[in-house]
Amino acid sequence: MSSIRAHTLALASHPSAPSDAVRAIEARVVRAPDGMLTLTYSLEGDMSRMRLPAPRTARRAEGLWRHTCFEAFIAPDPGPAYLELNFSPSGEWASYAFTAYRNGMAVAEDIEAPAIAIERGVSGITIDAAVCLTSLRGGASARIALAAVIEESSGSLSYWALEHPPGKPDFHDPRGFALQI
Repeated sequence: MSSIRAHTLALASHPSAPSDAVRAIEARVVRAPDGMLTLTYSLEGDMSRMRLPAPRTARRAEGLWRHTCFEAFIAPDPGPAYLELNFSPSGEWASYAFTAYRNGMAVAEDIEAPAIAIERGVSGITIDAAVCLTSLRGGASARIALAAVIEESSGSLSYWALEHPPGKPDFHDPRGFALQI
């Protein structure tokens, strides 16, 4: 891979968990040859009806997916192993490595803290996260699933992804890794 590649895609809500508060979620992925991956999530909606965590000091944290959180699942080709990255509107983040579908989960300690920028507005929020992934250096290809969990002020959750395989929401399902980079 000799140049920077960018993809902009819309996320769709899971049919079993729609949201009237969210109008749209768009994700942009920019991949550089040095392994730098920049993920931008833009959510538009009625922010008064959404529950967002308060801003905090950027740090690694657990359980971010239980509340409003933006996620990326990255599976370097070939093989079943993949990474899960979580970015909270609080500025907290998490990274996990899996050996296969929902197996062998471990904190991905080798991933350095991402650079995260958050813009909150009356009609939306944008999160930019830049993370360096050595597995993406050079010409290595990968499959990506982009996702979001949005918590409404009522406590209900909606699930957003590029693709939703049949059944309950499951961002780990390999059939949801719809973007090839």
